[in-house]
Amino acid sequence: MRTVASQLAAGATAAVAGTVTSVNPADLADTVAEVQLTDAAGFVAATRAARAAQPGWAAVPAPVRGQVIASIGRIVEANKAALAALVTREVGKPFAEALGEVQEIVDTCDFFLGEGRRLYGETVPSEMPDKQLFTFRVPVGVAAVITAGNFPVAVPSWYLVPALLCGNAVVWKPAEYAAASAQAMYDLFAAAGLPDGVLQIVHADGPATFGGLEQALGQRLVDKVGFTGSSAVGERIGELCGRHLQSPCLELGGKNPMVITPAADLALAVEGALFSGFGTAGQRCTSLGTVIVHDDVHDAFVDALTGAVAAARIGDPREDVLYGPLLAPRFAERYEQYLTWVGDHHAVRGATGRIGADNPRDGFVGDPGKGLFYHPVVVDNVRPDDRLFLEETFGPIIGVTRYGDLAEAIELANLPGYGLSSSIYTTDPTEAFRFRAGVGAGMVSVNNSTSGAEAHLPFGGNGRSGNGSRQSGRWVLDQFTRWQAMNWDYSGRLQKAQMDTAAIEPDMSFRLPG
Repeated sequence: MRTVASQLAAGATAAVAGTVTSVNPADLADTVAEVQLTDAAGFVAATRAARAAQPGWAAVPAPVRGQVIASIGRIVEANKAALAALVTREVGKPFAEALGEVQEIVDTCDFFLGEGRRLYGETVPSEMPDKQLFTFRVPVGVAAVITAGNFPVAVPSWYLVPALLCGNAVVWKPAEYAAASAQAMYDLFAAAGLPDGVLQIVHADGPATFGGLEQALGQRLVDKVGFTGSSAVGERIGELCGRHLQSPCLELGGKNPMVITPAADLALAVEGALFSGFGTAGQRCTSLGTVIVHDDVHDAFVDALTGAVAAARIGDPREDVLYGPLLAPRFAERYEQYLTWVGDHHAVRGATGRIGADNPRDGFVGDPGKGLFYHPVVVDNVRPDDRLFLEETFGPIIGVTRYGDLAEAIELANLPGYGLSSSIYTTDPTEAFRFRAGVGAGMVSVNNSTSGAEAHLPFGGNGRSGNGSRQSGRWVLDQFTRWQAMNWDYSGRLQKAQMDTAAIEPDMSFRLPG
């Protein structure tokens, strides 16, 4: 067990306002870390130190900042197995998935290391002679980044890497239940030679974080807020930022639909539904929420899916399993509330609830009594007015509903009001393109799961899933830079835009001979 504490710049202090323990959800007797939490004042102190450090970092040439990002990627790559093992121990993610999560940090660094040489502006023609116009990308300043723990290292990298590359200072508040993984990631970033104060990690609970953010915004210490978490908390952060005329980067929850058409390859669709519904124990913002299945293939699909679910290996995340435990006790308690939403009109095949001696699962890998392991649940006959249809359920449960034609399927896909990820299984290109045009999600997959993002594509949602901001790829640069326009008049006289413009007059009376 290690002690984890906030890492602030030299001269900044963070009082210890309490401690929490981070435990292994696959073995609740295993304490991973004791986390020292700071208060709102500690959060503000970090943002003030970041404000002092940021101008010096921005003055470092962008290609040199790109070299630092390259170094981070190489250091993370050299520590890939160790960091992945810590992620598996602390949040229960299967080791193969954890390796993939760490690889995503490397991929993100590999993409952005070159952006240090491509933070392009433009030269723009002027409407007046002897005048030049330019545009520049400039850093926003100080970014406060707040992340969840279901992807404790990959998702933070989507913020930290581009924000640092663009010349910002960052104060990062990770989830308390994934604090050891976050601390290890911070240590790897710091080893790349970041100047003091440019990246700081603050461990705090929700109220202290919100209070500190409110104070920091009020004192104009924070210029950008990035948040990954629930839609409910995202709404509060969006409201707070709006009061200070800031537009946050919000990546929130999802109720991600998957449409199965009569033209689908059903075996492939079952494989996609199994992974996107139950990978990471259904604890992804991109996890499958509801499968919307055409009447003609409903029975065959549900039979095949429930068979695949029954055969799936579940258990010890150090082994080759589909999923391991829920992230932490608070998520297990919440998931059990979701199970109470199953009603008499629903059809559930198999067991539900926590796996144990009195509620066993065939083929379970390991000792279920040690951790927060839950049965995978497929709920058929879900109706559009059910809570199971309309609200995000963070855990290993998916709903199934029917549709008659594609227009109805698209309407059902959009009904919950989320707009993060979506999927359609079909071999008909017309269906694929009509679905893409009609669905409100920021991400669309064809013959692939609702989960799975690549480091060079925009990631983000609309509606209840976010405010339209995007992460990853070159699109995230718009979150961490602002455009600055410059005009340079070397005519030696004052030229007034829209008044002293050069003009060439046409002969509007000219006509061709008839």
